[in-house]
Amino acid sequence: MSRPYRFCPQCGQNLQFIQTGGAQRNACVAPGCGFVHWDNPVPVVAAIVEHEGRIVLARNVAWPKDWYALITGFLERGEDPAEGVMREVKEELDLEPQAAHFVGLYEFRRMNQLIIAYHVPATGTIKLNEELNDYRHEAFDECRYWEAGTGYALRDWLRTKGFDPQVVGWARGAG
Repeated sequence: MSRPYRFCPQCGQNLQFIQTGGAQRNACVAPGCGFVHWDNPVPVVAAIVEHEGRIVLARNVAWPKDWYALITGFLERGEDPAEGVMREVKEELDLEPQAAHFVGLYEFRRMNQLIIAYHVPATGTIKLNEELNDYRHEAFDECRYWEAGTGYALRDWLRTKGFDPQVVGWARGAG
């Protein structure tokens, strides 16, 4: 288990692992403090972007050359997930999202994230922001999925369209 804090952000005392809420938690045992780092999953939106009759897969600047995945991003405080996913499509691809159709919820344990996935039809000309350095247009029948949160979302959405995508072998660590 990782330890995101060594010291309590409320009182400055050393934190310790204690049993609380049915699990080991990083907590402050100083009298009167009571801080517990619950380490809850972080909500992340993911977009299955449909553009010009194909799916857009993009590569993050930090990823290996053969890794392409969905457009993802963190929700802003108070932001509706459907609005957040459309904002991410606009920010990362400079496309105009037409709608956000809910696909499902997926866990991504490695990053402690809860993926909220949507199908987002979009129009316009792709212009990548600084987070991305490449993209591909994939035909529905040529898309493959990866065995992690956003890959499962893509797989499930493609199955609703009558396709049976195969697994791609590269993405053990991708979101």
